[in-house]
Amino acid sequence: MDKKNTLIGALLLIAAFASLYLGSRLSPPSARPPQISQPASRPADASAPANPATQPPPVMPADAAFAAVAKDNAGARLTTLANDYVEVNLTDFGGAILDVAFKKYSAELDKPGPYVFNQLHADPLLAFTEDSSPGLGRTTLYQLVSATPTEAVYRAILENRLEVTRRYVIHVPGDSTGDPYIVRHETTFRNLTTETAPLPRVALSLGTASLVNINDYGQYLNIASYDGSSTQFIDRSELEGAGFIGRMLGRDTTPKSLVEKTGTFVWAAVKNQFFASIFVADKPGSAVIVRRIDLPPFPGTPRVNIGLTGAERFELPALAPGASVTLAGNLYVGPKEYRRLSQFAHNEDKVMQYDRYLFSRIFLGGYVAPFMNTLMNWTHRWVFNWGLAIIVMTLIIKTVSLPFTLAASRSAKRMQKFQPEIQALKEKYKDNPQKLNQATLELFKAHKINPLGGCLPMIITMPLFIGFFSMLQSSAELRFQSFLWAHDLSMPDTIWRVPGFGFPLNIMPLLMGATMLFQMRLTPQPTVDNAQAKMMKFMPVIFTLFCYSFSCALALYSTVNGLFTIGQQLVINRMKDVEPAPAAGPGSMKNVTPAKKKGRKG
Repeated sequence: MDKKNTLIGALLLIAAFASLYLGSRLSPPSARPPQISQPASRPADASAPANPATQPPPVMPADAAFAAVAKDNAGARLTTLANDYVEVNLTDFGGAILDVAFKKYSAELDKPGPYVFNQLHADPLLAFTEDSSPGLGRTTLYQLVSATPTEAVYRAILENRLEVTRRYVIHVPGDSTGDPYIVRHETTFRNLTTETAPLPRVALSLGTASLVNINDYGQYLNIASYDGSSTQFIDRSELEGAGFIGRMLGRDTTPKSLVEKTGTFVWAAVKNQFFASIFVADKPGSAVIVRRIDLPPFPGTPRVNIGLTGAERFELPALAPGASVTLAGNLYVGPKEYRRLSQFAHNEDKVMQYDRYLFSRIFLGGYVAPFMNTLMNWTHRWVFNWGLAIIVMTLIIKTVSLPFTLAASRSAKRMQKFQPEIQALKEKYKDNPQKLNQATLELFKAHKINPLGGCLPMIITMPLFIGFFSMLQSSAELRFQSFLWAHDLSMPDTIWRVPGFGFPLNIMPLLMGATMLFQMRLTPQPTVDNAQAKMMKFMPVIFTLFCYSFSCALALYSTVNGLFTIGQQLVINRMKDVEPAPAAGPGSMKNVTPAKKKGRKG
C-alpha cells in the first residue's frame, strides 16, 4: 500500500506541475480577432495639426469588456523632451504624453531600438480619459505655448469658460531635484467667467501596459495602488470573470467591462514584468479605474496578448470667478529597479510586489527579496557581470549561513546513527503510541539529539529561495543580460525546441535537478519511513519541473547553492564522529545469549 500511495502521490504532483507549465502555453487563442489599429507614423515635419473635426473617430471595441487601441491623430504635432535615460514624446491632441522610450533598455534582444512604454495604448499618459467630462480628452487640440529640451507647456480653452494649462518637466542626470525617469506634471484650471463654475469630472490616464515577450504570462501585469498603508493589485483575472474553480466556489463568472476601486490613493501605477508608470499626485486620488485591452499577438504565436489600461480619478473644487486650481504630481515612467524605487518617499518600491502573496509574507519576502536585490547589485559593481554577480552573491549567503547548516548537517548525521534504536522502539511499542513517543524523547534527551536539527537547512534555504524567486521575476536589471549559453538571465535558457511540439530544452534547470539528486544521496536521511524516503527521492524531479520554465537566473542560483552544499557535505561526511554509535540505549535489542562456561580440567 505504501508503494502504491507513494506512486500515486508522485504522479499527481508531476501532473500538477505539468499542467501549470503547459496549461498557459497550450491555451487556445481568442475566438474574436482583436480590434487593433497600429499607431500612425510620426511626421518628420512638426507642422500645424489638422482640424480635429476631420479626424476619424476612435476605434470602438467589438466587445464591451475590452478597451480599444487608440488611433493616433495623423496631424498631431509631437514635442520631445529628452535626457540620457528617456525620450518623452508629447502630443498636442490631449496635451499629454504619447509614449516614453527608455534609452537604457532595448525593445528586443541584440537590437538597438529602445523599449517604448505606452506605444500601443487606449490613451496617452496623463491624458483625460473617457471617465472625465467631455471636451478635455485625447481628441481635444491643445496649443503648444512653449517648449525646451526639458519642458513643454500646452493650453486649451473649453467653451470660452475654462482655461486648461498643462506643463511637463523632466530632469537631467545629476539634477538633485529629481530622478531622470520622473516627469513633473501640472494641470491648471482657470475660471474665465464671472460666475462660480464647477469643474468637470477628471480622470488621468496611467497608461497601457502589455506583456513583455512570449514567455510572459502576466503574473506581474496589473494595476497597483497605494493608500498610505497597504498596496492593492488588480489583475486581468478580475475583469475576465471567475473560471472553473471560481465557479465551483460561487464566484461571479461574468466578464466586466471595467473595475473601479474607490478610496484614498497616494499613488497608482500601471505595470508589467519589468516596467511601470507610477503617478504620485500632490493630493490623493479618489478612484482607480481598470480596463482590459486587446493587443497584437507576438510574432510566430497565436496566443492572445491582452494588456491593461488604467486611470486615476481626482475630485476638484468649484472655482470662483477668475480663480484657478492646479492638479499636479510626479509621474515615474521607467524600469522596475528596486534600488531606484526604494529611494522615493511614498513606498513606490511596493510595485515590485515582493510580499504580495501569503507564501511570500510567510517566508519574509518583503525583507529577504529587497536584501537579495541589494546584494546582487552590490556584487555586480565588483564583477561587472550579472551571472557572476548571482554566483558571488550565492557564495556570500552560503558562507554566512555556514555555521547553521554545519550544525544541522551534524545533527542529521547523528540522528541517522540512532535509526536502529528508534526502529527497535517502534517495534517494541507498535501498539502503544504514547509510550513510543515517551521512549523516543528519552532517547533524544539521553544523547542530546535535536529531532528538528535536520530541518534547519530547509528553514534557512526556503526564505532565501522564495525571496530570490520574487526578486528575479521583476528585476529589470537582468533583462537581456547574457551568461554562458544563456542569452537572457530573466528568461529560461532554452537552447533547442522539440520539432513539431515546441517543447524547450532548458539546460540550467536540469543541472539544478542533478545537483539536488547528488546532494540528496550524500546527505544522511534521518528517517526510516519508506514512504517518506521515496517521496524525498521525487523532490529533485518535482523541483526541476517547478523551475523549468522560470528564469535561468533562479536555476543558476539553485545550482550554485547545490554545488556548495555538496562540497560541504563531502567534508562533513569525512569528519570524525563526535561520539560513537550507541552500543545500547533505551529500547535497544540486547544480546541475551548466555556466555559459555569454561569446562573443568581432568
